Amino acid sequence: MAAELTAHQLIAQHRPTLDQALETIRTRAYWSPHPEHPKAYGEDGSLSLAEGKAAFDALLGTRLDLGQPGTDDWVGGEVSPYGIELGVTYPHADIDVLLPAMKAGQRAWRDAGAEMRAVVCLEILKRISDRTHEFAHAVMHTSGQAFMMAFQAGGPHAQDRGLEAVAYAYVEQVRTPDTAEWTKPQGKREPLALNKQFMPVPRGIALLIGCNTFPTWNGYPGLFASLATGNPVLVKPHPRAVLPLALTVQVAREVLAGAGFDPNLVALAAERPGEGIAKNLATRPEIRIIDYTGSTAFGDWLEANARQAEVYTEKAGVNTVIVESTDNYKGMLSNLAFSLSLYSGQMCTTPQNLLIPRDGIRTEEGPKSYDEVVADLAKSVGGLLGDDARANALLGAIVNPDVKARLEAASGLGEVALASREIRNPDFPDAVVRTPVIVKLDGAKPDAEAAYMSECFGPVSFAVAVDSAEEGVELLRRTIRDKGAMTVGAYTTSQEVEQAVQEACLEECAQLSLNLTGGVYVNQTAAFSDFHGSGGNPAANAALCDGAFVANRFRVVEVRREA
Repeated sequence: MAAELTAHQLIAQHRPTLDQALETIRTRAYWSPHPEHPKAYGEDGSLSLAEGKAAFDALLGTRLDLGQPGTDDWVGGEVSPYGIELGVTYPHADIDVLLPAMKAGQRAWRDAGAEMRAVVCLEILKRISDRTHEFAHAVMHTSGQAFMMAFQAGGPHAQDRGLEAVAYAYVEQVRTPDTAEWTKPQGKREPLALNKQFMPVPRGIALLIGCNTFPTWNGYPGLFASLATGNPVLVKPHPRAVLPLALTVQVAREVLAGAGFDPNLVALAAERPGEGIAKNLATRPEIRIIDYTGSTAFGDWLEANARQAEVYTEKAGVNTVIVESTDNYKGMLSNLAFSLSLYSGQMCTTPQNLLIPRDGIRTEEGPKSYDEVVADLAKSVGGLLGDDARANALLGAIVNPDVKARLEAASGLGEVALASREIRNPDFPDAVVRTPVIVKLDGAKPDAEAAYMSECFGPVSFAVAVDSAEEGVELLRRTIRDKGAMTVGAYTTSQEVEQAVQEACLEECAQLSLNLTGGVYVNQTAAFSDFHGSGGNPAANAALCDGAFVANRFRVVEVRREA
């Protein structure tokens, strides 16, 4: 069958975008080809806000037939954190049939070369971008994110991370030339001469194990890094968040077929309730790459047991902010309040432990005691979320019962500085919406350590009193080393303290943000410029995105011929 999308067309359309991405990962400047304002969509083939909502509504209660081989059942059961039963069913695969079918198209995909693979990936991202409003509702109703966050984080920001992975994949594959002429002088004799060919070859089928909270944002880097380096990708979504990744698979299969490649290079592995297929898939010999976001326990299991695969994990960490001094007290409080509240703290980058000297901090308003700082922060969070409409737009919904249980248990861990309150969502009365809780803990007491040295995922933070800034830095260092951290923040006007915090983060390999008081928050990162995680502490063994994230997804095979 003739390709609908020729190589010439795809390169002409997408090579400029690829070139800009390549330049931006070099300069680390701001750039995005994906608009993050809802009104930017609705022309040039993209869905408007109303069209996206209608497209999402039309999916409810339907069967999403992807046309992939080996389908032996239809499965579903997603219920939105906002209370809606999605009713979408997905193909359940006979893996013994599906995996060989995925492997069949790998040779042609390998031989297409790095540039062709890159522009096909960019076409996939372009078509996803055109349906951003539809994807936003899918992300909202599987993750519990409020609409605007689901739109941005699940749409353009996720697409940026996918494109970033494609750019890094391209760089690493073209680092070695396709061919070389090699000549070694032999004195008076004829020189030795070889013609050499170098071919990037994929490892094999990649398995993407999706997460509940950020199915596209956390899923796209691994998906596109593997696909762009020549590997088929099997997408195993979280059972509560299938729809966003199933739609992604649908788009990818359409584009691959249209470009003349086997659509089975990308396939979906949905599961029956309680089936738990991830362990079985992860240890199959056909699976050579695994990308995973989720709990530490299963991430550790994958690293220990999926020995045949390259395993990239983002697990749990304990994110810390040191508050030592500030010259913008209100700005600091406002910034922290937003960071603690966004998406009900259900982000792997949300701060949990706020380390504050028990003797207080210095500010431009004068000294503030530990109790004053905590009370003022509680007041700032309360003010931010005082209006229920605004609170719903920031908090979203609690994603699952485990988060709600942790939130309710947190008040028994220490003195409550800010109690959580229930908020009603008038549009979705079944949604579980809660404001954050802030608990005061004494860092010197052993019984408190059990609380603040464990990740408490959700809208829970601990204001930990420490004896000094120096003790806070040492506690920070120990936390990163033992528990890991996706993010670290610090507020200080002291060069000495700043240097100590920076040195701790450099030695323990954690990403640091200093003195954020404006519209940039510690729990947000920008593709092409910021690294998400470092890969150097227990929270994650990879960073999104750097060369190491893509370079081992393929190997270079050399063919030598005498000249």
